[in-house]
Amino acid sequence: MTNEELNKLKYPIGLFEKPDRIIHKNLQEWIKDISDFPFDLEKSTHRLEIEEKNFKYRPGGWTIKQVVHHCADSHMNALIRFKWSLTEKKPTIKAYFEAKWAELPDGMDDDFSSSIMILKGIHQKWVGLLNQMEETDFDKKFFHPEHQKSFSLKECVGIYAWHGKHHLAHIKNALKAKGKF
Repeated sequence: MTNEELNKLKYPIGLFEKPDRIIHKNLQEWIKDISDFPFDLEKSTHRLEIEEKNFKYRPGGWTIKQVVHHCADSHMNALIRFKWSLTEKKPTIKAYFEAKWAELPDGMDDDFSSSIMILKGIHQKWVGLLNQMEETDFDKKFFHPEHQKSFSLKECVGIYAWHGKHHLAHIKNALKAKGKF
């Protein structure tokens, strides 16, 4: 498999592309995507057999079950990062080792119903917060030590909207490949 083919499997919808100027319409579309994500994820995974939950979307990639558990872990962290940014002046967030978390027992559990429930609750709370934020709140930032840069909350809304679609595409690719990886 070529590097180009592997990259297409790793980023099936491409990398997140931040608009030069993030406008209200972008935020509204992204908030809708965040709102819909847990239900889209549940719809894509609710009838999977254990064998299918263990399909991978690319060589060296995670299984479907690890992707679902990862989304719960990632989006829990996202909500906390938003709250820190809204209550502190440009906080330095705590990064975490996603790949190591995906290997923990809860990340390997065939039953990911708890992660779906977490996502539904987190996203309901998160979208409620996003819809109540003032325009200036979206300009607040946090510093990410792993990337050595600051991110605005408005950029992060887009990143997490993309993140959900990115992992839904991974799941669809894994099912299409029928576990051949």
